[in-house]
Amino acid sequence: MMKKLFAIVFVVLISIPAFSQIKFGIKAGVSTTSISMDKAVQITGLAGTYTVQALKNANFGYHGGLFVRLSLFGIYIQPEVLFASTENKYSVTYPGVVDPKEVLQNLNNLSIPVMVGFKLGPIRLNAGPAATVALNTPKELITGAPDLQDLYNKMSFGYQAGLGFDLFKKLTFDVRYEGSLQKYQNQIEKITGTTVNKVSLDNRPNAFLFSVGLMF
Repeated sequence: MMKKLFAIVFVVLISIPAFSQIKFGIKAGVSTTSISMDKAVQITGLAGTYTVQALKNANFGYHGGLFVRLSLFGIYIQPEVLFASTENKYSVTYPGVVDPKEVLQNLNNLSIPVMVGFKLGPIRLNAGPAATVALNTPKELITGAPDLQDLYNKMSFGYQAGLGFDLFKKLTFDVRYEGSLQKYQNQIEKITGTTVNKVSLDNRPNAFLFSVGLMF
């Protein structure tokens, strides 16, 4: 995956001289995230069998960082480097306990989207790949079981797509949808099998991103 990331960075760098306008900027925003997990899974730990279900209610996070916009003939490429923090909430039912317990996992990532877009009137449309580099290991859900915390990819790939608009050629606003390239539910179910040590999860839940930036 590092080779893919380096390839994206290399393509962007060699493309810079071809663009007629280059702007740098800073941006920050919030996100609402949700994990796509259709049903509960059973995981066996030291004390017995646990039931794990991702809570469907939206969770909130935040992000902020730098971007550069390279424009030519109405088309632009916008690579970004952002620190992003999100939370995942799970319902865990312990052996011999009727009422489930809510467990929170906090994820800190370095997000590197590379957006390609164009203007349609005052609106910008854009989409592109997004790499995520994990900066921390999330809190374990179950003690003494093949757990999710050690199974996350250190780097994963997804995509972003959305729209935005600029104001006074200085302020920039964006709304995007971020998706994963892996099925979270299917990956989790594999931890109960014999391939547990080979499993890697994408730590990127589906998300809506809202941000505001300042260009220089």
